[in-house]
Amino acid sequence: MLNSQTNPEPVQEILPHGPMTMEEFLENDLEGYEYVKGELVPMAAAVIVHGKIGMNIILPLGSYVRENKLGELFSNETTFQLGDRVVKPDVAFVMSERLTEDQFKGFPVAPDLAIEIVSPSDKQYNVTEKALAYLKAGTRLVWVIEPIAKTVMVYRSETDITLLNYEDTLTGEDVVEGFSCAVAELFE
Repeated sequence: MLNSQTNPEPVQEILPHGPMTMEEFLENDLEGYEYVKGELVPMAAAVIVHGKIGMNIILPLGSYVRENKLGELFSNETTFQLGDRVVKPDVAFVMSERLTEDQFKGFPVAPDLAIEIVSPSDKQYNVTEKALAYLKAGTRLVWVIEPIAKTVMVYRSETDITLLNYEDTLTGEDVVEGFSCAVAELFE
């Protein structure tokens, strides 16, 4: 019997040191990390504004996708493989025809739409690099939502990038055809 004064040893998550393979990463299901070129990259802790913006895009986009039977929306707990990366976008959309039958694994392909919400600890270089990695892997549309400036950077290709401000309208273009919402609504 444990004595009430006895404190059991804290259980610590054991992370591998040094490079690891993508297969090892996928097998270990390491929460709070993404995999980039053989290295574990810690994901930023979500702050209140991050969660609020996430819900402000998930609710209207998810309703629209479901009502129009366009595919599925996924949260930041779902993994997607982008070449030598395994990432967890804040929100992702996959068209119906690209959905996988095996619902107990991450996606072996890039989402059709990836949405990233910039966190206070994110570096602009890393955010841009990640947006371009999505495109290179086949994502057709990337939205990077910036809470401080209240803007959305829309990536269609390396050379087709548009900055939307608070007064603009965000659209699903030909990826989530017919969807639109005011940028301002993301920050309410």
